[in-house]
Amino acid sequence: MSNETVQGLAGRIRSEVSKAVIGQADTVDLMLTALFSAGHILLEGPPGTAKTLLTQCFAAAIDLDFGRIQFTPDLMPGDVLGTNLFNFQTNEFSLTKGPIFTDILLADEINRTPPKTQAALLEAMQERKVTIDGKAHTLNDRFMVIATQNPIEQEGTYPLPEAQLDRFLFKHVLDYPTRDEELAIVTGHGNRTGMRTAAAFGVSAVVTAAELNEAVASVANVKVKEDIAGYIVDIVRATRETPALETGASPRAAAAIAAASRARAALDGRDFVIPDDVKTLARPALRHRVILSPAAEIEGRSTDETLAALIDQTPAPR
Repeated sequence: MSNETVQGLAGRIRSEVSKAVIGQADTVDLMLTALFSAGHILLEGPPGTAKTLLTQCFAAAIDLDFGRIQFTPDLMPGDVLGTNLFNFQTNEFSLTKGPIFTDILLADEINRTPPKTQAALLEAMQERKVTIDGKAHTLNDRFMVIATQNPIEQEGTYPLPEAQLDRFLFKHVLDYPTRDEELAIVTGHGNRTGMRTAAAFGVSAVVTAAELNEAVASVANVKVKEDIAGYIVDIVRATRETPALETGASPRAAAAIAAASRARAALDGRDFVIPDDVKTLARPALRHRVILSPAAEIEGRSTDETLAALIDQTPAPR
């Protein structure tokens, strides 16, 4: 599959999602980038910004299985993974699979469950397999977690451990829509009193699993020249050297940015990465992998501001 074809395939997904979700073009682009680079994405935004509906529509536009877990404080790892139950008729244990056995998994309000339950996702996100009672069960190569969290409420929430955050390719912060977008939402959705679902908006699969597999395989052929690779490494190393950050990003972050940049280039119809790909993806790929220093916090600086300054100060290849 050529990169022009990948671009067209992504366009079909965007068009289908736009039937239900107005605006959020940047969010959809990052979700597509994560999908084509076999990554996972964490969406953070206030309630009512269509995080759940967007994920449902994104999954509905692709011919893959979709599952959802509503994370709560009393959720246990077995509720996510499943468990072996004894069948008295056969005198054998049989596996009752949990909701993680799907292709695209919506982990809704992931920060509302304790770390031990969040950790149930780690193996699946890293290795695309689940181990239950010592037996490994393989997941689809296209397995993707789209997690959401609400940044406003702190009561009854648990910070995501660093190991969990590092499994996400991107952390994207959603903002409120523009006035024109909000007006279009009120005009188009204001008469709907029932549940807003992808099916209710007529969103259906426009990309087959075979097409998606072929597209992901073609992304691997996108070239990252040595100077671009050096640019990625310089940005990541700069996060470890600035006093504004207490903890910088790891080499895994640099590899993640390179993989995501390949996907973004393919989505634009190119077979080579350019510096703008790296600049666009660096902040969502790094903001959850670094920790602001206490001094920077006292000065009122934010992680995004610090990263933006580092990226601007790092010389880009010409």
